Parts: sequence; C-alpha cells; structure tokens
Amino acid sequence: MTTPLFLLRCVQLGLSIRDLDLLTIGMVNDMYVESRNDGCPEAYVELAAQADFDSF
Repeated sequence: MTTPLFLLRCVQLGLSIRDLDLLTIGMVNDMYVESRNDGCPEAYVELAAQADFDSF
C-alpha cells in the first residue's frame, strides 16, 4: 500500500491526523475492510445457532 492510498483510505473513513496517533496501519486497513463489508447485505445471510457451535 502506498502512502497516498493509505491517506485516501483514512479520508474515506473520516479519520483525522490526530486519530492516526492512536491507530496502526493494520487497524486502519481492518476498519476499511469492515466498512466495505457493512454495505454487503448478502454476506451474513445465515447465522450460526448453538448447535453449530456445539458441533464445532
């Protein structure tokens, strides 16, 4: 990831320079991925039940 791309992701997330003092590059990447996953309604169609956890 280049510096301009990283800064673009920060702007897209609404992060300020002050926020970057508290976050790592990995945290910003995770936040960006999760923000894109939130817009995908068919991603979490099936939820696990207790029986699924028990069989794991």
